[in-house]
Amino acid sequence: MGRIAIVALLATLVVATQAGAIINGTVDGNDHPNVGGLVSATQYSDGTWLYCSGTLISPTVFLTAAHCGTDGERVGVTFDTTYVAGDQVYYGTFEADSGYTKAQNDPHDIAVVVFDEAVTGITPALLPAAGSLSNLPKSQKFVSVGYGAYEVTNGPGGHQYLYDDVRMKATGTLNAINPAWLRIAMNRATGNGGTCYGDSGGPNFLGNTNIVASTTITGDAVCRATNVTYRLDTESARMFLAPYVTLP
Repeated sequence: MGRIAIVALLATLVVATQAGAIINGTVDGNDHPNVGGLVSATQYSDGTWLYCSGTLISPTVFLTAAHCGTDGERVGVTFDTTYVAGDQVYYGTFEADSGYTKAQNDPHDIAVVVFDEAVTGITPALLPAAGSLSNLPKSQKFVSVGYGAYEVTNGPGGHQYLYDDVRMKATGTLNAINPAWLRIAMNRATGNGGTCYGDSGGPNFLGNTNIVASTTITGDAVCRATNVTYRLDTESARMFLAPYVTLP
């Protein structure tokens, strides 16, 4: 989930919460330069700035989650591997799916940032063809990328989520395919990794390709079991994206 909404969501959700960070992963470096982070206008108490993730899908369009912003607001995005105040930020307008709800069958939790100027020097990611994710094998791997929490600790004060504004990646295995969702196993005990708070809107690449199969939306409260992601090959996702990019 986006970090701004963490406290409220944890108070109301028991099993599923919107997801945010990379757990049991590694530093991404320059492996996915088209993955960026949404930059907060004010610094958080831990010294970090980023609150959601996303992917460049055309020189002027950045894909993310609807719950990461408000339709029509001005937002900034960084593509730096490690963000610090003063680094380059690209500005644009946040445009969310008008059908966005928290419905489980299809939440329409998808949005884009349309940049004021084209981003140069970064190759955009690709989108999946219509219906192409419906029959993936159970062994299918996904590479999740984002700027979210890299570790969850548990102490006397409860769970703490640790951030450092570094782009990270982790590999998970397909758990289940639903009409609007891909559920990706991220349990460390099975050798998988995945997302946590701050990774919302970030990509889940199909294996080692440059194809974004889905975007991170939700997961378990302490970022241990399942990354629940929004499919990009569905009719509703494609209807939203069609005015912004050329679809495969």
